[in-house]
Amino acid sequence: MLIQTEQTPNPATLKFLPGQDVMGDRGVAEFKTPEEASVSVLAERVFNIDGVVSIFYGSDFVSVTKSDDMEWEHLKVRIMAAIMEAFTLGQPLFREGQAPEDKDKNSEEDDELVVQIKELLETRVRPMVAQDGGDIIFDRFEQGIVYLKMRGACDGCPSSTMTLKSGIENMLRHYVPEVLEVRAA
Repeated sequence: MLIQTEQTPNPATLKFLPGQDVMGDRGVAEFKTPEEASVSVLAERVFNIDGVVSIFYGSDFVSVTKSDDMEWEHLKVRIMAAIMEAFTLGQPLFREGQAPEDKDKNSEEDDELVVQIKELLETRVRPMVAQDGGDIIFDRFEQGIVYLKMRGACDGCPSSTMTLKSGIENMLRHYVPEVLEVRAA
């Protein structure tokens, strides 16, 4: 098994590509603490590597964020080994009954504008953000302001503000005139 890596716009985050589905079409999962990672054997193993501060599972990748005091040259091989072992052995990604649900799905309470915003985010924004090793989810829409949560490589990325303002805000305002602004939640 060959695991490839890709740089992300966030220098603290590296994207690992095992060459097969990670979450597939089941959504995404993010782990910011060892306690959150306990639902996944792979995430737990990666969190046990000194210097790892968060893990993000995308459709076909695993993004890992390191602490500022560690260098990738010290972490990369150990992370690749943990990922390779999990996929080579065919281990389930999550412990039984522990797989998280993607919380960005439409709910019955969503009004027409919120459904339209979520659909644009799902079809136009999330695929592009996933290419950079991250994800973005809808938090809420209040008084013309869309609040979004950045995850994975996008969380804490120096260019995330520019992504929100220049890219996402302009696109949403074009398709949904009621949107006045986009902010990080």
